[in-house]
Amino acid sequence: MNFRKSVFLVSSILCMLICVNSSWAQSTGSIEGVVKDSTGGVLPTAKVEISFAVSGFQRETTTGSNGEFRFTNVPFNPYHLIVTATGFATTAQDVDVRSSVPTKVEISLKLGTTSENITVEAAGVDLVETESTPHTDVDRELFDKLPLESLSSSVSSLVTLASPGVVADSNGLFHGLGDHAENSFSVDGQPITDQQSKVFSNQIPADSIQSLEVISGAPPAEYGGKTSLVINVTTRSGLGQKPPTGSVTSSYGSFGSVETGANLAFGGAKWGNFISANGLNTGRFLDPPEFQVLHAKGNEQNLFDRIDFQPTGPDSIHLNFGYTRSWFQQPNSFDAQATSQDQRAQVATFNVAPSWTHLFGASTLFTVGAFVRRDNFNYYPSNNSFADQPVTAGQQRTLTNAGFRTDVSYVKGMHNLKIGGTYQHTFLTENFTLGLTDPTLNDPCLDPATDSPAGNPAFTFPTQCAGAGFLPNDGTDPNATVNPFASVLACLDLTRPTPSPLDGCTGTKSALYQFHGHTDVKEVGLYAQDTITAGNWSFNLGIRGDIYRGLSGDSQAQPRAGIAYNIKPTNSVLRLSYARTMESPFNENLIFASTPGNAVASEFFGATAPVPPGQRNEFHAGFQQGIGKRVVIDGDYLWKYTHNSYDFTDFLNTPIFFPIAWHNSKISGFSIRASFPNYHGLTAFVTASSVAARFFNPQVGGLGTDLTTSGAFRIDHDQKFQQTTHVQYQANAKLPWIAMNWRYDNGLVAGAVPFATDKTTPVDLTGLTADQQMQAGLFCGSTFPTLTTPLTTCAPSKFGSTRVVIPAPGTESDDHNPPRIAPRHLFDVSLGDDNLFQKDHYKWSLRFTVINLTNKVALYNFLSTFSGTHFVTPRSYTAELGFHF
Repeated sequence: MNFRKSVFLVSSILCMLICVNSSWAQSTGSIEGVVKDSTGGVLPTAKVEISFAVSGFQRETTTGSNGEFRFTNVPFNPYHLIVTATGFATTAQDVDVRSSVPTKVEISLKLGTTSENITVEAAGVDLVETESTPHTDVDRELFDKLPLESLSSSVSSLVTLASPGVVADSNGLFHGLGDHAENSFSVDGQPITDQQSKVFSNQIPADSIQSLEVISGAPPAEYGGKTSLVINVTTRSGLGQKPPTGSVTSSYGSFGSVETGANLAFGGAKWGNFISANGLNTGRFLDPPEFQVLHAKGNEQNLFDRIDFQPTGPDSIHLNFGYTRSWFQQPNSFDAQATSQDQRAQVATFNVAPSWTHLFGASTLFTVGAFVRRDNFNYYPSNNSFADQPVTAGQQRTLTNAGFRTDVSYVKGMHNLKIGGTYQHTFLTENFTLGLTDPTLNDPCLDPATDSPAGNPAFTFPTQCAGAGFLPNDGTDPNATVNPFASVLACLDLTRPTPSPLDGCTGTKSALYQFHGHTDVKEVGLYAQDTITAGNWSFNLGIRGDIYRGLSGDSQAQPRAGIAYNIKPTNSVLRLSYARTMESPFNENLIFASTPGNAVASEFFGATAPVPPGQRNEFHAGFQQGIGKRVVIDGDYLWKYTHNSYDFTDFLNTPIFFPIAWHNSKISGFSIRASFPNYHGLTAFVTASSVAARFFNPQVGGLGTDLTTSGAFRIDHDQKFQQTTHVQYQANAKLPWIAMNWRYDNGLVAGAVPFATDKTTPVDLTGLTADQQMQAGLFCGSTFPTLTTPLTTCAPSKFGSTRVVIPAPGTESDDHNPPRIAPRHLFDVSLGDDNLFQKDHYKWSLRFTVINLTNKVALYNFLSTFSGTHFVTPRSYTAELGFHF
């Protein structure tokens, strides 16, 4: 079926009469109203406040001469609204914002006194939401004081700390609810489904974010693509910001880290601009494979600009622009440092996203927008090719995602209806070079005494071996410890500069393998959904259709359904939800990994095959419970079954990664979050979760496709338990504040640990270098390995590891008892003063942050098939000085 027919098919299924509409609608709305007295007269200069205690959101304004007020850029949540005016009694009411259609309220004040205490504290009923989809709301007021581990991936740190079910990984990566990076961002309505970590793409700077909504439940029909975790980002706006506000900050910390930034918000009643810029230079940009930092410098520059314009009452224009450039060294291990390895990378990200909205009457909002996002990734090998072992590799790739979106929202009575869709066209270009630098990697000869590679670069073909007393490595030796000689690799073996003519090489000397690939990926998503509110009930019913056409293709209709019931006497909400979703393949290095017949890739990994789209059935059951006015608990149990489940594999020891697909996966677990809204300056939250990620062979796509294997295994983003506790306290706005994080992770699966077959020791020590033994924290009794004296044998009773939990001999199971990274407790502390000199308009701030307070030596991962070995950040200090106006 061709692409045009597929579009028509899904359009017919959804019965949509509108042209392509947005699957990623705006996640903010507005609150508008008029304040009057009891006689109907308007009240100017009345003070209006709205707040949502759980997220920390709080905003205030005053009414104009006509008694009108307006709050824009308001995230979807229930709000507590309070109005005060001189000579009138204070009044309060609840306002629920669930649509981009403006929420209208009218306030009538009675004559009275204003001497009573005014509070924005919510009642217990205001803490719970009658929503079928579990999510976490975080406003800038809450996360502004949060100690964040990563300067260059602050958004990843924020999501990991604030949301349950999120597992921290190295280099700003996080795994949402048992999946590898099946996360997507929606930035003011723009979909970003490509990976957002330091080694893939630059993130939006945290300084530009006003609030986050992290959707961890079965996604409503408006969301497609990678939906294990959906992060809705609302950026900061300058609309109505008169007089201008802004800040300039500068910080210095451990590893020579220097960061300087500035932001400015300004505007009027019908326009606004928010702009921010910052730069970072640090000696520890990426997480290294050693606790000691070796060759890990990097820098980053960010620019973000948001423009809002409202030419008429019903019309609004919005434009986001962003550019980020990062440059960084690939951190060395002691092994790599010994060869003077000097690998580097650069990532440049450009983004522009305009949109226009028009309000028809008071109940219908039309939105249309476009977006272009481009990532340009360059990986540079060492200038000395032989410093990179066992191969030298380089890459230059670009990923351009362009598209347009439009949606119609209609709110009337009990219905909140959306009809929409999106069209995305992704342009992928990959250039890849490869050369062998280890003479034993594709050795034509074997040492007859050990059946191991001879390592003599003078021999270029197996027929030359016998005459020199070696065995030919042609696959006839059953005891050979390496793969047979592959003639296709001989031409790129840089250790043998003059390959034999028998190899079939076209040149007179070995040369780098050159790969160039380009492809287009087209995606269409159409949806219709209705949120129906009837008394204490809420129903979310929808259907979505996706068409994916890339190196593989699929079309699916996906029903979505959710139900929630509010038990008001006990402040309880019970909910159930289901989603059928189509998972789209990762775009990063998709071409090289999906090209059948790639002889060079096949020699390293096995067969290659296109990565197919996946199909998922997802179920959630959960609750919310408000306890008095001070606590709200949100719990959820999930179960996901996926056919064609995704992961990544790395290319030997390079930072180049390729997508792969497994036959299916079963992911289940629970997550819970307890929030403690502000009480006399004390704010806290606790998150906890356990997610089991069982994947099943065979591998059905990408590098190493092998349809002959079977069996279940725990993938490296399976983690039995993790929790985060955050507490912050500030007695009042004039005093200093303090904030603390406590993060516990029981450890990701470390499936690449080599196990001994002779049972004399749990680990095959010959399969690890001395450096790798040190990284894993191995020991034998009181003996620890050094770079010059590795462990060679050890009795099981004396064998152990300080950083990896290794099953006893005979008990290891890839499914039920795999090796894991050792559990770790990490503590972060931040303290500061937001107004050092107690000024009203021009304020100076000072902040001091300590990450990993106890200097815990711990791993994120060990010999991971995705990214190798990485250590958590050692104890580090940062002092920040800021000027605010």
